[in-house]
Amino acid sequence: MTARAASRPVGTVTRGTTNPNRLRRMDRWIAATHGAELRRATDPVAVDLGYGAAPWTAVELLQRLRTAAPRTRVVGIEIEPARVSAARPYEREGLAFRHGGFEVPVQGHPWLIRAANVLRQYDEEQVAAVWERLCARLAPADPSAGSRGGLLVEGTCDEIGRRHVWVALGPEGPRTVTFATRLGSLDRPSDLAERLPKALIHRNIPGEPVHAFLRDFDRAWAAAAPYASYGARQRWIRTVRTLTADWPVTDDISRWRQGEVTLRWGALAPEVK
Repeated sequence: MTARAASRPVGTVTRGTTNPNRLRRMDRWIAATHGAELRRATDPVAVDLGYGAAPWTAVELLQRLRTAAPRTRVVGIEIEPARVSAARPYEREGLAFRHGGFEVPVQGHPWLIRAANVLRQYDEEQVAAVWERLCARLAPADPSAGSRGGLLVEGTCDEIGRRHVWVALGPEGPRTVTFATRLGSLDRPSDLAERLPKALIHRNIPGEPVHAFLRDFDRAWAAAAPYASYGARQRWIRTVRTLTADWPVTDDISRWRQGEVTLRWGALAPEVK
C-alpha cells in the first residue's frame, strides 16, 4: 500500500444512492468527446470517485470507455470501507476498487476523474477547494504532445439518469458546462435547473449568468415549438442553434442530437461579489 493510500481519506460519506445505467449520458459524452485524448494517454486510468453503495457505475464506465480507448483501466474509489468490500467481487482485468476520498489514492496521475453526485451534500463554499484538489491529481498538460492534460467531470443527475448537468475541468480549472437530457421527458429546458452542480445550483437567481442562460433557453424552446411536430430532437436542435447567437456553445449538431449542449464555463460562472 502506498503512503497516499494509507493516509486518512478526505471527504464525508455520501448517501450512496446508485442505479444501473444512471450515468450513461456522462459516460457517452466522455467517450465521444474525449476518447481520442484517452487513446493517446500513456497510462489511461479513469477514476469513478464515490461510486456509491453498489459498483454498477464503475463497471459501466469501464465498458463505455473501452469502446473508445481499449487500454483504459478504471479504479472505483469509495470513502465507506463496507462499500469497497462489497465491490471487490466485481474486480477483473482493468477494474479495481479502493478505499479513499478526494486524495484519490491511485499511483501517478489519472487521466480522468468522474465525480457524479458527490458534491451534492457539500456547501457551495467548499466546491472550489475540492475542484482544486482533484484537478491537482490529474495528468498534467503536455504541450509538446498536444495534450491539455487530464479531465475532471463533476455534476449531478436524477435517480435514473434522465437529466444531468456537469462541469468539465482540466489541470488549469473549469472548461465547460454540459446540459444533457432524455428529450422525451422534458417539458422545458429550465427543468434541468434542479440538476445543476453545487457550484451553480444556488446561483439560479436574477442577476446570475446561469439564470439568464436558462431564461434564454426556455425562450428559444418556446420559439421552436413548431418543430415539435418533427419530434423533440428537432425542436432541441433548433433551440440550441438559436442559442448559439448569444451564448458560447462549444459542440455541434452531432451532440445536440443526443439531447446535449455544452458551453464555455466562463459564460455561466457565478458572478464574483
